[in-house]
Amino acid sequence: MRLYIVSLLFFLSFMGVNAQNMATLFTDMPDSYIPQLESAWRKDLVNLYQTEKEARVQNLMGGFTVLKALTSDYMLLQVSERSTVEIKLFPLVNNTPIICLVTTVYGPAPDSRIDFYSPDWSPLDTKELFTPAPTTWFLKEKISEADRFAYNEALSLLDIELIHYQLSPDSLTLTATYATPLYLSREEREKVLPFVKEEPKVYTWKKFHLQ
Repeated sequence: MRLYIVSLLFFLSFMGVNAQNMATLFTDMPDSYIPQLESAWRKDLVNLYQTEKEARVQNLMGGFTVLKALTSDYMLLQVSERSTVEIKLFPLVNNTPIICLVTTVYGPAPDSRIDFYSPDWSPLDTKELFTPAPTTWFLKEKISEADRFAYNEALSLLDIELIHYQLSPDSLTLTATYATPLYLSREEREKVLPFVKEEPKVYTWKKFHLQ
C-alpha cells in the first residue's frame, strides 16, 4: 500500500497538482470535509485574511468560523467554539504535498482525528503514513513497588483514549498530547497525573511518514 501511495503522488506531481498552495487547497476542498462551511464562505475567509481583515463568517450551524492562521503550507481554522481544523502540507517529491488534516473536538477535553489526502483531496490510508502511539507511551515506565497499587488504580481510570494532536505552522512536526486526564474528575485526575509523562510525543515528517 505504501508503494501505491508513493506512486500515486509521483503521478500527481507530473500532472501539475503541486502548484497549489494552502489557500487554493482550502477553497477547493470538498464541502463534506467541513460541512459547516461551504466553498464560497471558505473563499471569503481567505480574502478577508489576505486583506488583513477579521477572517470571520457565520457558518451553517448558526455559529461563527474564524480563520486564525494561513501560510503557504499551514492553516488553522476555528470551526466553532468546540472544534478546530488544522491543515499542513507535508512534502514528498517535486514539491508534491501530502495533505494532513487534523480535526479536534473539545468536549471539554480535546480529542483529535488525523486524515491524509492527496493534492486533489482523494483520501489516503492513514495507517500507511502515521502510526499513533499507544496509551502506554504517555505513562511513566519506572514504577516502584510502593506505588504499584496506586498505579494499577490509575490505569483502571483510563478507560478511554483522548489524544490532542497539533500541527506546527513552522516545522514538519505533529505534537501528540495525552488528554484523557482532562476528561476525568478532579479527584480522579489527581490519582492519574503522577504516573503520566509531562512531555508530549513529537512526530517528525520523514520522506513519506510521520515518525
